[in-house]
Amino acid sequence: MAGGQRLRGLNKPCVLLIVIAGMERFAYKGVASNLVTYLTEVVKMSNSSAAKTVNNWCGFTSMLPLLVAPLIDSYWDRYSTIVASSFLYLVGLLALTSTALELPWVPMNRVGFSSSLFWSLYLISLGQGGYNPSLQAFGADQLEIEDELPSSKSDQSSDKKNIFFQWWYFGICTGSLLGVTVVSYIQDTLGWGLGFAIPTIAMVTSIAFFSCGKRFYAFKQARSVDMKSFENIFQILRATASRMINGGIPSSTNKSDMVELELQEKPLCRQGQNGIEVVNENSNKSIYLLEIAKVALRLMPIWTMLLMFAVIFQLPATFFTKQGMTMRRNIGSYFKIPPATLQSAITISIILLMPLYDAFFIPFARFITRSEKGITVMQRMGIGMFLSVIAMVFAAVVETKRLEISRNMGGPDSQSVPLSIFWLLPQYVLLGISDIFTVVGMQEFFYTEVPIGMRTMGIALYTSVFGVGSFLSALLISLVEHFTSSRERHSWFSDDMREARLDKYYWLLAFSSALSLVTFTILCRYYNQRT
Repeated sequence: MAGGQRLRGLNKPCVLLIVIAGMERFAYKGVASNLVTYLTEVVKMSNSSAAKTVNNWCGFTSMLPLLVAPLIDSYWDRYSTIVASSFLYLVGLLALTSTALELPWVPMNRVGFSSSLFWSLYLISLGQGGYNPSLQAFGADQLEIEDELPSSKSDQSSDKKNIFFQWWYFGICTGSLLGVTVVSYIQDTLGWGLGFAIPTIAMVTSIAFFSCGKRFYAFKQARSVDMKSFENIFQILRATASRMINGGIPSSTNKSDMVELELQEKPLCRQGQNGIEVVNENSNKSIYLLEIAKVALRLMPIWTMLLMFAVIFQLPATFFTKQGMTMRRNIGSYFKIPPATLQSAITISIILLMPLYDAFFIPFARFITRSEKGITVMQRMGIGMFLSVIAMVFAAVVETKRLEISRNMGGPDSQSVPLSIFWLLPQYVLLGISDIFTVVGMQEFFYTEVPIGMRTMGIALYTSVFGVGSFLSALLISLVEHFTSSRERHSWFSDDMREARLDKYYWLLAFSSALSLVTFTILCRYYNQRT
């Protein structure tokens, strides 16, 4: 990403799919980024209920790929899945737009409206369940087709994949930026019907682009084993879990060398001409599946430690936005910044700073570490986790200042404080920088550290971190609300922003994230010793 020379490492299908991914992110962010405002200001939900609704929806959306990916890898092909999922996605967007257009004529207490709203949101989730992991894996497959490389060129292949994942993330960040800024402004000023119609039009356009590119695509989907029975796989997973609980993680044997997890630079399985190099062609398939289950279970500790990072990333679309609604948002005499627009600071940070990662950070890291790659994938994720902790500390300090000003003002208008919304910018920017390190690292880690026949599953593991993180965020809100309501006069998430104590919640997240980072560091050392 340091320049056009790096982009020329990608072929035409990869570039087209990156553009399509950006358009999908534009559509999704156009709905998700300002949804908490829609629920509180239009549907009239409480702050905590709206936040939990958004978190549960985002969690469901991110978790579905983990359930759908085994079907894609085993039974379906990625191209057909993308086509079918995109139409389901479009139906959800059309339904959401129709509910917003009908809202002025629908009584707010009507059960049918709430039902239509939530069904449309979850139709979008169902569409994304197959769309996102399939599209990204399909894009990476275009490099796999082009680069049937011998082992001597494996470093070149790895470098191309790294370029692809960075440009992929650049593309979806660009789409997210436009969705957060343009669509949220339209929703706040011109109405929700038009605000939801624009993402729908973007999705229609992306489907047309994807269909037009069919003649350029290369189709390949390796299936390393016959996986016709999920019952067998689940039995193997259960047996492996039992072995790990009773006797720890089994050490490597000659039979399992082909799928031993190496968390640093090496892929799980060496790739041969047929996709996977089989050490012993007469090996029993159940043994192979057992080894795959071991791989998945050994990834779980790292996966778990990333959850608090995902919890923090739910805040910009929920409580950060609610904070911004109480702060001074004027630019000049007439223009007022929509609070959700500030989420664009995350994507702007990524777009501006990601090229600097290759141009300056990696050369500096090479000088310090004396390593060709500069830093490993796991070190990259750890740096991002550390920056997210710093973002939480800064968010807590700013919220403490906002509360202090609000209480000193007094009176009925003290919920709106004369503190500029731009005081929230540093925490958004810090999250954007942490995103460059952790999220791109997660994409590469979960894609490359699974067998080639389970690449869609690898992408789904990455998205499932944010899915479970969303559910965990909703659970934390419920627990905090329960305990603080019983012990204090007001909940930390009180609808009266003068009484809310979001600063305490941010300190809680900072402490929990720091604990996760320490544990993550220990786990990395443990895996490094084993590999």
